[in-house]
Amino acid sequence: MDALLGTNFAIALAVCAAAALSTVLGSLFVVFAKEPNPRLLSFGLAFAGGAMVYVSLVEIFWKADSSFAVLYDPKQAYIYATLSFFAGVLLLVLVDRFVPNPHGAISSSNGDSQNHIKRVGLLAAVAITAHNLPEGLATFLATLESPVVGVPLAAAIAIHNIPEGVSIAIPVYYATGSKKKALLATCVSALAEPAGALIGYAVLAPFLTPSVFAVVFGMIAGAMVFLALDELLPTAKRYAKGHETVYGMVCGMAALAASLVLFK
Repeated sequence: MDALLGTNFAIALAVCAAAALSTVLGSLFVVFAKEPNPRLLSFGLAFAGGAMVYVSLVEIFWKADSSFAVLYDPKQAYIYATLSFFAGVLLLVLVDRFVPNPHGAISSSNGDSQNHIKRVGLLAAVAITAHNLPEGLATFLATLESPVVGVPLAAAIAIHNIPEGVSIAIPVYYATGSKKKALLATCVSALAEPAGALIGYAVLAPFLTPSVFAVVFGMIAGAMVFLALDELLPTAKRYAKGHETVYGMVCGMAALAASLVLFK
């Protein structure tokens, strides 16, 4: 029995890590680019914003709702999911209040502009990493219970991790000019999935009730939407020379939509 548990644990962790590595795969599209340029940055930031808004409203919010629905009637579940969503928005509003926000940096010196892009890239990486923690735990627990359920879930997560890797790597690459730093940033974000799995399994599993999962997913959805609307899309617009912002946003939505449709 212990041997079987050990085997299942290893399989579940391997599946989780494989899904996480696709975040790094997304960054390779940026690493192999010739040179960073403002139009690529605009497209990439809008791509990230569109992907975040779409996955938050179409998938993550409804994970919160369905988790609450295990414990409450549909109306109450929807109300609690909505409150969790706006709690996530409020959290980012508070962060925005206390972290200096150089919205005018684009018209300032090049150094200030670079710092602004670094901040935007950092916020995107933090939001996506926060999203990856419960995602990794969900993948791990699903595979541990049943590989038949866990593997398709991991495949779906792996596909939509690819544009997330692009979303992190582009602003980091543009701000620093370093492909190594862009790759490192996506590696750190990718590690959040197996880290979330291990932390959850070792410490948090007894407390991870459906309501806790629901609150976490709801807050992540709200935080990601706020980040996209407050930071990513406005910054993308500043660097655009034409329609890069709207094209990037639609492409980001389409990439996430495709990854979700494939595994429905």
